[in-house]
Amino acid sequence: MSQSAPIQTPIIIIGTGFGGIAMAVTLQKAGFDNFIMLEKASTLGGTWRDNTYPGAECDIPSALYSYSFAPNPTWDFKWAKQPQILAYINKVARDYGLVSHMRFEQGVVDARYDNGRWAVTTTDGTSYDCQFLVSAVGQLHHPALPNIPGIDDFAGSSFHSAQWDHTVDLAGQDIGVIGNAASAVQFIPEIAKTAGHVTIYQRSANWVIDKGDRPYTKLEKAVAGRLPWLAKLYRFGLWGLGEYVVWPVIKGAKMRAAILRAKNRWDMGKHIKDPAMRAALTPSYPMGAKRILFSDKYYETLARDNVTLVTAPIKAVTSKGIKAGGDTTRDHDVIIYGTGFHTNPFLKGIAVMGEGGVALHEVWADGARAYMGTMMAGFPNLFTLYGPNTNTGHTSIIFKLEAQAGYVVQLMKAAVEGQVSVRASAADAFDTQTQERLAKLAWDKVDSSWYKDGTRLTNNWPGSSREFKRRTDKPVWADFMIVPKTQ
Repeated sequence: MSQSAPIQTPIIIIGTGFGGIAMAVTLQKAGFDNFIMLEKASTLGGTWRDNTYPGAECDIPSALYSYSFAPNPTWDFKWAKQPQILAYINKVARDYGLVSHMRFEQGVVDARYDNGRWAVTTTDGTSYDCQFLVSAVGQLHHPALPNIPGIDDFAGSSFHSAQWDHTVDLAGQDIGVIGNAASAVQFIPEIAKTAGHVTIYQRSANWVIDKGDRPYTKLEKAVAGRLPWLAKLYRFGLWGLGEYVVWPVIKGAKMRAAILRAKNRWDMGKHIKDPAMRAALTPSYPMGAKRILFSDKYYETLARDNVTLVTAPIKAVTSKGIKAGGDTTRDHDVIIYGTGFHTNPFLKGIAVMGEGGVALHEVWADGARAYMGTMMAGFPNLFTLYGPNTNTGHTSIIFKLEAQAGYVVQLMKAAVEGQVSVRASAADAFDTQTQERLAKLAWDKVDSSWYKDGTRLTNNWPGSSREFKRRTDKPVWADFMIVPKTQ
């Protein structure tokens, strides 16, 4: 459906995942009730709607991977599974009356700024006009396939983990899995239960630590529901583990890193007895340089008779299977790609034009950057949630999303009916300081990871979550230009 007159609204939020919903609720609490949420799919939920692979679950304890304003005493597991997380997001949206604000099958393809307003166009040609535009599209929603010769030649079934083909019966099949990171360590143990054989093609090892998952008891659920202060204390304790144990490791704390390495060796040693295999599964990079993975089942699965680990580099995909190292080709019935997402460039698929017709993708040609991960110079009234340099390697992104949404509301209030933009000098200074700090952390000790765009660390915040919260509590107003309503 296309129309001549654009739909007018003060605020547009792109996305209905955790970020979009956090932004919408924060707007409501601040008295902003007139906004529209644009969603590319037919239902809400973001990454938890799209990722339905077997074993999909949170990689942060569920008590922390939830909104502070919407505690959930009914989590079934300490680490929530995808169906319950999606149900939780839907419940929050219903409880706060957000569904009426949502427009589905409205993927944004174009956003242009002119004279204090943003003109937004969606996939079906619908036009919108708004004062404030908030991107809450996240970082992990464009599946990435590896650049391997012959990838289109495979005659069997193949798919990415984020586009799981549930019509393919994996029972008894010979399955090749390319990738062994966050999604793979969740689905591999599940498919190995019924597969004839699973071959895991590992490019590099990951630090994997048991997470101690288990169902919550009826008593624990009852206590969480009746004593919310105790549930908050528990949530605070989970936050503290990331903030005071894992974050120091990323900063280079040797003793804490040694403890986590010892934990990894212990967890691995319970199942993997072959010294050569243990060596192959032990990363050569520092703890925390790449995402630390949590799984109670991965090493146990690798010890199964029907699972093989291949560390030789993949040379090609053939019509029958995968060629790795030398001339060895292994035949497979199914290939599953657990190869992550395109995290760079940010705002992939959306043409964003700021003041003077400047394209955001040109500004980001050498890597994405944003002041406090939220605003770009030359793009007034445009805000990004979970934008450049806001990702976390040690705690829940929901904590940061809530803080960032509150920050955005303060900027909106200051602009009233006018515009707010970050000064170029402030944005440049922030970016320089951010990259200098990141260069001192474990993330910079590897040549490549999804945290990086070339040599530039574009995804991660350089400090603690406490610092992020403190710096978003109150904007540094000298870093912004506030212009009254455009005449």
